[in-house]
Amino acid sequence: MRLLVIEDNADMLANLVDYLGMKGYVVDCAADGLTGLHLAATQHYDLIVLDVMLPGVDGFSLCERLRSGERKHVPVIMLTARDALNDRLQGFHSGADDYLTKPFALPELAARIEAVLKRSHGGMRRDLCVGDLRYDLDTLEVSRAGQGLHPGPIGLKLLAVLMRRSPAVVPREVLEEALWGDNPPDSDALRSHIHALRQQIDKPFSRPLLHTVHGIGYRLADT
Repeated sequence: MRLLVIEDNADMLANLVDYLGMKGYVVDCAADGLTGLHLAATQHYDLIVLDVMLPGVDGFSLCERLRSGERKHVPVIMLTARDALNDRLQGFHSGADDYLTKPFALPELAARIEAVLKRSHGGMRRDLCVGDLRYDLDTLEVSRAGQGLHPGPIGLKLLAVLMRRSPAVVPREVLEEALWGDNPPDSDALRSHIHALRQQIDKPFSRPLLHTVHGIGYRLADT
């Protein structure tokens, strides 16, 4: 699932991108309304998290423009410190699917994202399983054969993408985008993180789940 987060507060934006990445989403971001509008109009997203008070184009206007164009069916969750009834009504009238007031807890936003995606995409798995490997997206707990594992933040991002797409091969480029967006580091970085993940989920066990497909990418499968 690919999300667009449009938020002008740099700290909040960084927290949202990191947290949602650990939940297995591929996240693009924008810090102003014009950039967000351009991305939303030219790229495919499964859901947009949209701040209201933005430079350039405010969230209400941006949502209205999306709803009047080709992206009218993309779900939108609005974020704002403005919690008056009229503000919430304006958000829904502009086309928002949900409206969350600041401050909020990141797990609540994740739950609302999943709820909206369920309505628009016919359901999402909250608990990922491949063989005896289990990843609880709500608690971020990972276990295999009942043994708790600790892949770390980057490992969790990789694991969520690989498990969601299992047993398909996930190209290197997709994994790099999930971790670093459009600015991946040197080519050995992904290999190093895959090695660390393999040490967590495969080394203590007799049967490997994480497989390298040379020249293409990686797959997570119980075969």
